[in-house]
Amino acid sequence: MSGFFGDNRFKFGVFGINCSGGMTPSVAPDRWKADWSEIVAVAKLADEAGIEFLLPIAKWHGLGGKANMWGHSFETFSQAAALGALTKKTGVFVTAHVSLITPAFAAKAISTIDHVTGGRAGLNIVCGWNPDEFGPHGIRLTGERRYDRGLEWFRIYEKLLAGGPEFDHKGEFFEVWGASTEPLPVQKRPPVMSAAQSGEGQIFAARAADILFTGMHSHEQVADTFANINARAAQFGRKQDLYVETQFVVRPTRKEAEEYAHYYATEMADPDAIDYFRRQKAVTISQSTKTGDTAADRAVAATLAGAAPRRYPGMFPAMYPIVGTPDDAVAELQRLANIGVAGSTLVFLNYLKELPYFVQEVFPRLERAGLRSKPPA
Repeated sequence: MSGFFGDNRFKFGVFGINCSGGMTPSVAPDRWKADWSEIVAVAKLADEAGIEFLLPIAKWHGLGGKANMWGHSFETFSQAAALGALTKKTGVFVTAHVSLITPAFAAKAISTIDHVTGGRAGLNIVCGWNPDEFGPHGIRLTGERRYDRGLEWFRIYEKLLAGGPEFDHKGEFFEVWGASTEPLPVQKRPPVMSAAQSGEGQIFAARAADILFTGMHSHEQVADTFANINARAAQFGRKQDLYVETQFVVRPTRKEAEEYAHYYATEMADPDAIDYFRRQKAVTISQSTKTGDTAADRAVAATLAGAAPRRYPGMFPAMYPIVGTPDDAVAELQRLANIGVAGSTLVFLNYLKELPYFVQEVFPRLERAGLRSKPPA
């Protein structure tokens, strides 16, 4: 996965197929159930289509409501190894909560998956937001200093994958002895992703991650975030790619797309799950969000307060919706690429029913627009 997934100007990652509901708090009957056979089918389709990576969500607790989104989920390390063995080209990420997974375990597991896949493993590093997910592990999560803890975790992980003799580490949050890992990954540096949204989270990502994969609510917020992350990464002598969380409803006509999106994401939205998300997110809110330091902070604060009107409440609050025809989708992706965005998610109400049409109709148009090339046979 060197070079961050190849040469396509605009890249994609299928996001959330390991969890029921995917990224859509909707009670629509067609919602994603996360059956294993269907997960495998989507992974193979993504592989054949040249989609760059699969990105899971690490979940230990559902959102409640009528559908209990995320209540049924597969663990991400074991899923990455399994799907990596069943695919040939697409990258497979693991998602690791730094409060639950030790750096030594993550380093060994990433290296294992990288060998299984011939160099296609990646790490999505998560500092946590929902205290209820940590209770089953006997851990209390607070928002205070979670990114400081995450950065120390990452430094140990990074040193392990650099190779060399055993080392000890005694820091503020972690103390380890005789740390080393062997074998090292096939890749010199498996890519690291962070899905941070707040200003504090973006500073953490600028110091640790190669890719900031984050929620956006408007074209203006995308442009503001792109400028911010470039400036922050430059402060640490680093470069960083920006990926936007996008959810697609693509149909032959705009009317069909808008009607379907309204049906499942407005009429069939799961308000109790959305309210639960807001309550839990507010418990660990970052200081930068409280003070509104960035456009992203202000958008998160408005969402948590219920002050930001949303056309599609049954799409996850962090989603950037793209609803329309294949040509509409390409035009919007072109706008994002023109800002400098490197790629986005592929999120659908039902991945197996909607991804084939997206690949069939949108990908050739992206190729003609110069945003992607045809995958090799």
